[in-house]
Amino acid sequence: MERRTLDPTDALRLLNGGPVVLVTTRWRTQSDVMPAIYYTQLSRTPPLIGVAVHPGRHTHDMIKFSEQFALNFPARDLMNHTQYFGAVSGDNVGKLELSKLATFSAAKIDVPLIEPCIAWIECSVHDTHRIGDHTLFVGRVLAVQAEPEAFDERWLLDDPQYRPLHYLGTDRYAVLGKPMQAELRTTDDGAIELAESPEEREKREEAEALERERLKREGLE
Repeated sequence: MERRTLDPTDALRLLNGGPVVLVTTRWRTQSDVMPAIYYTQLSRTPPLIGVAVHPGRHTHDMIKFSEQFALNFPARDLMNHTQYFGAVSGDNVGKLELSKLATFSAAKIDVPLIEPCIAWIECSVHDTHRIGDHTLFVGRVLAVQAEPEAFDERWLLDDPQYRPLHYLGTDRYAVLGKPMQAELRTTDDGAIELAESPEEREKREEAEALERERLKREGLE
């Protein structure tokens, strides 16, 4: 099979596909919102999250001066809002106000949270690092909330309306489908044995039943 050679910057697009977050900030009397996919878990104890923001984004200085931010997780009904928030600069317009999305007060920080989202993380800035052409803001998690239909130790995915919105690149988005459960089995000598799919299991059981019938007919069982 012939493989396609890509540009090194395409590595960033290959990493796309995770939930997009709406980063909300507030500095003095101004609020702002920006979609982000450059974020990651950094530490469990204490809980730290890193968000990379380009210095040219209005959100960058809002986080820098306020030393706090929130991550809002949208579902699919906010897809068009998410695209709009990334296309318009908060330097020029009040994006949150123009969107007319309801907001509510955060529990631990002075930042608006977006009501129609399905989960929220509140952070204070724990550290800051300049990495390449972005600034990595290391946020210490202060409070977390989630809609019970959306999250219970993991994303539930039962109701399509409560599935997190994932970003694929440019103007393309997706949501997760049906969850799958991994099964790990080992042989007697400790080697990994791949679990069967339901279809594979059904075929194997049918073959085993036919083999037992054959052996029974031949008097070998």
